[in-house]
Amino acid sequence: MATIYEVSKLAGVSLATVSRVMNKNARVSDKTKQKVLDAMDELGYRPNSIAQSLASNRSNSVGILVSELHGPFFGLMMSGIEAELRAAGKHVIITTGQCENGNQENKEKDGIEFLISRNCDAIILHVEAASDDYLRELAKGDIPVYLMSRLVEGLESQCISLDNELGGYLATKTLIEQGHSQIAYIAGPQFKADAHARFMGHKRALAENKISFDENLFYIGDFKETGGKNGVKYFCNNQQSFTALVCANDEMASGAMTYAREHGYLLPDDLSIIGFDNIIFARYIYPKLTTIANPVDEMGHMAAKLVLKDVYQQKNLTIKHAFEPTIVMRDSVKALT
Repeated sequence: MATIYEVSKLAGVSLATVSRVMNKNARVSDKTKQKVLDAMDELGYRPNSIAQSLASNRSNSVGILVSELHGPFFGLMMSGIEAELRAAGKHVIITTGQCENGNQENKEKDGIEFLISRNCDAIILHVEAASDDYLRELAKGDIPVYLMSRLVEGLESQCISLDNELGGYLATKTLIEQGHSQIAYIAGPQFKADAHARFMGHKRALAENKISFDENLFYIGDFKETGGKNGVKYFCNNQQSFTALVCANDEMASGAMTYAREHGYLLPDDLSIIGFDNIIFARYIYPKLTTIANPVDEMGHMAAKLVLKDVYQQKNLTIKHAFEPTIVMRDSVKALT
């Protein structure tokens, strides 16, 4: 089997020039390009990813670390990243920082070290426990690092982020505009930056409308269906009166709706519920879920484009670093009369 070295020798060009031809680099003249292609044809050489890596000092692979693989949210994110990179001839290596029991920060760091060991050309991270200081230090290394759904001071040009505080604000503001003032809140784990920001938005909307925050109407869930069920159960067991509920993601909203229906609530007549993320099942559950749109698939595409522009020097790519959430009104919210 012919090698890239034999191609360069027969064509009378350097390995770097052969690499540029294989990677469709515009800096190679048509005459030189043809010499390389003719040599490949004569030798029966077919480029492969290993050869391209040797010639270009690139692995043509991008590492992705996500918090977990559970649920449709991360599927949309990874699908967006992978589709954009695959279209450009790049491949992804995926790992998680998920840790059911123990130290999630250490698990995330282990995943990052794994991706570094795989000689990825860049790493896209969706991390929740790793500190800003750690991420800033990591960004000083040889492998470019990009952050999904997180904004870290000093790394703004490497972040694709959503204004989660605004999303939390819009959710609660929507309920207030529908006449609700007794509003319960099921939050995500507060060590997670997005969950904390959404909760801060909720409190801002309450304060702006002179509604006191009630600790008895606050529950910290787990971003999963069980968190929503347990949250409503907690409020009911403590005989809390509320007409509306904000859940910090759609999965918890789904669990909350299930528990409420099973315990005699008519939705949305007795209880209005709003979620966050607008994942695919939000439009199919009953009643159809009013939620905050989180364009995670678009953000995934954008993170990949940022890598293609910065690392692989692709031209004519417009990068949008900051995304804003929007409200999606459906059937699970009803005006209080």
